Amino acid sequence: MAGDTNVDIFEKCYNFTEARDAIASGLYPYFHALHTAQDTEVVMDGRRIIMIGSNNYMGLTNDPRTKKAAAEALEQYGTGCSGSRFLNGTLKLHEQLEAELAEFFGKEAALTFSTGFQTNLGVITAVVGRHDYIINDAENHASIIDACRLSFAKKVLKYDHNDMASLEERLARLPEEAGKLIITDGVFSMSGDIANLPKIVELGKKYNARVMVDDAHGVGMIGDCGRGTAAYYGLTDEVDIIMTTFSKSLASLGGCVAASAPVIDYIKHRSRPFIFSASIPPANVAAAREALRIMQEEPERQKALIDISNYMRARLKEAGIPIIEGKTAIIPVYTYEMHRTFLATKLLFEEGVYVNPVIPPAVNEGECMLRTSYTATHTREQMDTAVEAFKRVWAKLY
Repeated sequence: MAGDTNVDIFEKCYNFTEARDAIASGLYPYFHALHTAQDTEVVMDGRRIIMIGSNNYMGLTNDPRTKKAAAEALEQYGTGCSGSRFLNGTLKLHEQLEAELAEFFGKEAALTFSTGFQTNLGVITAVVGRHDYIINDAENHASIIDACRLSFAKKVLKYDHNDMASLEERLARLPEEAGKLIITDGVFSMSGDIANLPKIVELGKKYNARVMVDDAHGVGMIGDCGRGTAAYYGLTDEVDIIMTTFSKSLASLGGCVAASAPVIDYIKHRSRPFIFSASIPPANVAAAREALRIMQEEPERQKALIDISNYMRARLKEAGIPIIEGKTAIIPVYTYEMHRTFLATKLLFEEGVYVNPVIPPAVNEGECMLRTSYTATHTREQMDTAVEAFKRVWAKLY
């Protein structure tokens, strides 16, 4: 009978056992509950932990000034906007933040979205049409990948990570007259690499392609006053679209895109994720504005972030811990194999250090790692304690 061949759509859910198996083995590394604010040290699952797995790069998430700004906006405007920016959900706060972001990024205009993920989704699906092509770095963030899947692009091509010969080979295949968008992370979230933006811009001009930089991790970390990758290379005027998120250096939640005024106007009126989503709550807008102000007025925070990261990088190398070399506040530690990655995460947690396990599909098979990341307010004493924990754990693993 026909009914005998029916498949329950939930069957895949019932057959999913990976998480339960990891929990049963005691190696499940996800969804630890924090009992304190995000900071260099936190209380997690009742244990005091040195946090080296956060994206709170500027150390402003728990800063009294950002909290005060959020509290004042909450008191004045309430808890939410009850609508999309397109209709009743635009506050003067949104417009003020967008003007400040446009100036910060050196662009004519900016537009805010409710999350960073939504920013990429909203921008890419709006500007890429049916006859256009997208050329993606292989390590681009998942939000870019999903946006490309949902776009009407004629074709999406992927080039080898930060490999400019690979990028040029992909571009050379495409029709000269076609619309093309090269998309790259500025600072790559897993490896901490900085994109080879000078060559990307050069190839974009050569092959009639526009360039978009996802600077979710670059903002705060690199460039003058934390202006990101384009500023780091002096290429602000050469990059067509810059996006970032507020959930990292800007100590809030949301995202934005900065570009020329006509491009922003087009996105504002054509981006479905923008038009059909509620706007960022006032407290989040105010916190991001205050963090942006502090970041520009206190450039010493950026220096402190790189200094503490370089210190930790040197200490880990000295201890024989296998890291990926770099210049940013993201330091990946190779564990190679999935079980070892989960075990290392568990043992470090027991030693009082939180790190993020990274396994496929976020990385290739055999390239599992621990993603460590640092904050401008970390101390050398905390780093020394963390390194000693790494040494004890590595002695047990190898």
